[in-house]
Amino acid sequence: MIKKRLKHTDAYPYLLSVLQHCLQMPYKRNGGHFQQWQLLDRILQQIVLQDEKGDDPDIAPLDNFNVKNIIKMLVNENEVKQWRDQAEKFRKEHAELLSRLEKKERECEIKTQEKDEMMKTLNKMKDKLQKESLELRQTRDQMTDLVAQFNEFSQGGGISSQAPSLPPPGGPLALPSSLMMECLPPLPPPLPFSSCPPPPAPPPPPGEPPPPPGAPPFFSLGMMPLPTTTFCSSGTSLRKKSIPQPSHPLKSFNWAKLSEEKIHGTIWHEIDDLKAFRVLDLEDFEKMFSAYQRHQDLLTNPSSCKQKEMGSTEDLYLSTRKVKELSVIDGRRAQNCVILLSKLKLSNDEIKWAILKMDEQEDLAKDMLEQLLKFVPEKSDIDLLEEHKHEIDRMARADRFLYEMSRIDHYQQRLQALFFKKKFPERLAECKPKVEAILLASKELTRSKRLKQLLEVVLAFGNYMNKGQRGSAYGFKVSSLNKIADTKSSIDRNITLLHYLIMIFEKNYTDILDMQSELQHLPEAAKVNLMELEKEVNNIKTGLKAVEVELDYQKRRMREAGDRFVPVMSDFITVASFSFSELEELLNEARDKYAKALKHFGENEGKMQPDEFFGIFDTFLQSFTEAKQDLENMRKKKEEEERRARMEAMLKEQREKERRQKKAKAGNISEESGEFDDLVSALRSGEVFDKDLSKLKRNRKRSGNQGLETSRERAVTKLNY
Repeated sequence: MIKKRLKHTDAYPYLLSVLQHCLQMPYKRNGGHFQQWQLLDRILQQIVLQDEKGDDPDIAPLDNFNVKNIIKMLVNENEVKQWRDQAEKFRKEHAELLSRLEKKERECEIKTQEKDEMMKTLNKMKDKLQKESLELRQTRDQMTDLVAQFNEFSQGGGISSQAPSLPPPGGPLALPSSLMMECLPPLPPPLPFSSCPPPPAPPPPPGEPPPPPGAPPFFSLGMMPLPTTTFCSSGTSLRKKSIPQPSHPLKSFNWAKLSEEKIHGTIWHEIDDLKAFRVLDLEDFEKMFSAYQRHQDLLTNPSSCKQKEMGSTEDLYLSTRKVKELSVIDGRRAQNCVILLSKLKLSNDEIKWAILKMDEQEDLAKDMLEQLLKFVPEKSDIDLLEEHKHEIDRMARADRFLYEMSRIDHYQQRLQALFFKKKFPERLAECKPKVEAILLASKELTRSKRLKQLLEVVLAFGNYMNKGQRGSAYGFKVSSLNKIADTKSSIDRNITLLHYLIMIFEKNYTDILDMQSELQHLPEAAKVNLMELEKEVNNIKTGLKAVEVELDYQKRRMREAGDRFVPVMSDFITVASFSFSELEELLNEARDKYAKALKHFGENEGKMQPDEFFGIFDTFLQSFTEAKQDLENMRKKKEEEERRARMEAMLKEQREKERRQKKAKAGNISEESGEFDDLVSALRSGEVFDKDLSKLKRNRKRSGNQGLETSRERAVTKLNY
């Protein structure tokens, strides 16, 4: 009855839970666990008998057990749980909104940077246009004045205007005014700053047919059409092959196929693969290399598969639910493609629209675009995928991705253009400092007065040291600067000619010591390889031309809704072309200044690259700095040695002084002891009472002198003896 009443209510699960917990309670026939059942009975009584006020008419109620309060607590607990779930939901929504906000902020920041760059470019274009317009007007005025002067001159000389005289040497060729005005081009119209159309695509080179519509020449896949004839080079036709067809698609074998023209005269002309088909077990081959991806058990353990098929109906139902995946792409390539797609975290449709909209929302990073270019569908992949397009639902993830991307018109060209657009500012920022380093270093070398003084001093010393054919020089190769340190002094091997030059500069040419302040860009210029730099600039130029060709193609075709290639790339081409033209002009100026610097120092223009030329001066400046530091260390060492010598002299003098003082003090002590002895003898003899003390001193001195004389006499006597 209870089950019937509560079967279709929310209380039924709790009834089952109560019964299940009752089964888990302790039960013994003669045990003492009946109190737990008594507690359960009392709780149920209170739930049933308590009224709204919490009063219980039962004679044995439970203390502090209010069913109403407990129900409120349970209700509050459910509400808290709901609020907690709702708060967690709000937290997830908040995190999602924050991520979307950050994404939008990045988009706004990128758009703001693009806008600022575009405004700077447009301002530069405006200034350049005004400058060129002013130069054109000045040129026209000059030409008008020259024509007027020529007409006056011709009329004054009686020369007919139909046969103008030849201009003087070096002067301009005068033309009639009417012809002059016809030949001069008109002033260019003002530049529309609202929208700048891209430059037209370059014409095809002479001697080549124009590209067909719908296929730009730069981004073509390079696939040659297969020959329709089956004749070998000897004129005999090859036999037709009746190759058996598999019952279902198989995996592809990525081989390099020989053309039929190369078969004759080789081993392949004698091989007949049709004989092998009679021996091969094609059914087993189809199972092993089927395009449908089956589980490993089907191949390694077919008996387990049979057991599963003969098992329960549930296993049979689950086995029928497993969908076989179709994969015709190479396994390793497909695996790498799946790894890339998992990193992108975008669906195929999102990737497709990101490419069509030229990634205006910044969903595709530069490194991901570079990886996507490695997985562009090839012609063989497209052919295989087209054969199985009716089985698109069964395709593996990588196969389906390649199939859907192949449906985008000029997918590879779009991807290359998008990658070039994202990479262009970075490539430009890498090239520009290198070009500026060559330009500024060339200017610094040609304008440095301190370097000129240094070369004068070196030339003077070189002519002074060298005689004969090596002497009387008017100049020397810049590479000789690094050989100055190889000439060592004959007095001190630690001193070189470079050290001596610095000592001369410290006395007479103090400005030369600060030569590095005039050559600040030499270290950067010494690291630049001009050939690699020019190669990179040419690559950028080629990429710009390729984007222009693709843009021209996209303008001619019908575009689907949402395709943003034309407007986005038109604005990019306008700004990028001007920025690249600035880089190209800067590179041409750097080449010119570098050639002048080589000529300035008497070097051959085509035989020395900038890294070698500027590296010579950079190495010399480093040696110059090291030599200055060596001299400073030598001076400090010499000063330290002189200070030590002075200290030793002072100590020696002090020790000598102390020795003299000790000697003098010892003499005074001996004199005092002698006087004391005389006084004692005088007291004993009684002479001290009738003689003066000074007389005693005189006697002592006389006795001392006599003692010295007697010692001298004794010495002489010994010698004579």
